[in-house]
Amino acid sequence: MFLLALWQRLTDRRSRAATVARLREADDSGANRPIAQHPQVQPYVCIGCGSCVRACPEGGVLGLVDGVARLVQASHCVGHGLCEQACPVGAITVGLGHLAYAPDMPILDETLQTSVEGVYIAGELGGFALIRNAIGQGRRVVGAVAERGRARGDVSDVLIVGGGPAGLAASMGAVERDLSYVTIDQDDLGGTVRKYPRRKLVLTQPVELPLGERLTDSEYAKEDLVEFFEDVSQRHGIAVRPQVKLLGVTRDGDCLVAETSAGVVRTRSVVLALGRRGTPRRLGVPGEDAEKVLYRLIDAASFQDQRMLVVGGGDSAIEAAIALAEQPGNEVVLSYRKEAFFRLKKRNLERIERFVAAGRIRTLFSSAVERIEADHVVVHTAAGPEHLGNDFVFVFAGGEAPFPLLRKIGIRLHGDLEAA
Repeated sequence: MFLLALWQRLTDRRSRAATVARLREADDSGANRPIAQHPQVQPYVCIGCGSCVRACPEGGVLGLVDGVARLVQASHCVGHGLCEQACPVGAITVGLGHLAYAPDMPILDETLQTSVEGVYIAGELGGFALIRNAIGQGRRVVGAVAERGRARGDVSDVLIVGGGPAGLAASMGAVERDLSYVTIDQDDLGGTVRKYPRRKLVLTQPVELPLGERLTDSEYAKEDLVEFFEDVSQRHGIAVRPQVKLLGVTRDGDCLVAETSAGVVRTRSVVLALGRRGTPRRLGVPGEDAEKVLYRLIDAASFQDQRMLVVGGGDSAIEAAIALAEQPGNEVVLSYRKEAFFRLKKRNLERIERFVAAGRIRTLFSSAVERIEADHVVVHTAAGPEHLGNDFVFVFAGGEAPFPLLRKIGIRLHGDLEAA
């Protein structure tokens, strides 16, 4: 019995030392800072059982220190919520925490209404990633819209901006509640999901949609999820107007007048089911306007026997680089401005390390594109400029958040309160 207790004590010490080391590493890299919803632990309730640590599919988000769960790599959390479900004593809540009051977060009331009466936000724009959360908020805002009462005349009950999970759930909710609606998307049905690389796995959880529909699995291939969206839309007559962009919203009495790229929509309410990064961020270098420079990868299989440069170090860049490297004959170089990867999902980090070790992807850390030529790219590295033979450049440098549009509409952000 004594030897068992001693072994357990030594094991706990080694585990604590490893977790503390990961905490220090996360502090140094910035991975300890959450970027979206994340687990918040009540230390006086936590019993240190480690269920939350084992339940996390991303790995390393949580760790045990002195018998209490601690956030370690908070930036890796994408809000699955499995840690919250696994905790036997209810010590964990997954939410935005202090991020809900970040300067770039819109001010929302309990119904997700913005500071502009009748204008609501659902999904990623409000800080919540993950399909399950987006669908839940889409349903929730339509309930609030219905409580505002019906529109009259040629005015629709609600304009839904975005055809992704939140926008589709809101559209289905409008049909379920017999509301008149108009749904637009600057791309097409599926929103951001449709832009994912081919065969990308999309993590969700079983979730109920309006009209009796349900997502039953915990993960889907991108194509399967888009097919589900299309099938649901067809069966229930959900109409999404593609390639239509919202330009602004003004008020005319009890009516909101939405200016879009396809004309004016008069509506009683507006639901903004937008992503936080709608417009790709450009590099601002000579040659970037060339046709070979792309900002998303739709089908990696259409690129074979090509020399590729992928710019970026986030999950989207990693997934694109891997998808391209899996195609026959491709030479893939990954350029990243930082000295190492961080804030990557565990699965992506493990895969990119395998591809680099196998020589299938070459990485250039602490590098930046200087200019793009017809048959090569000049990349600045620590050793000086490097000329890479090149056929295509994929840029994954994030995107420009739609904050100018929000401010044009009159929606206040928490940063406005700080400036006041």
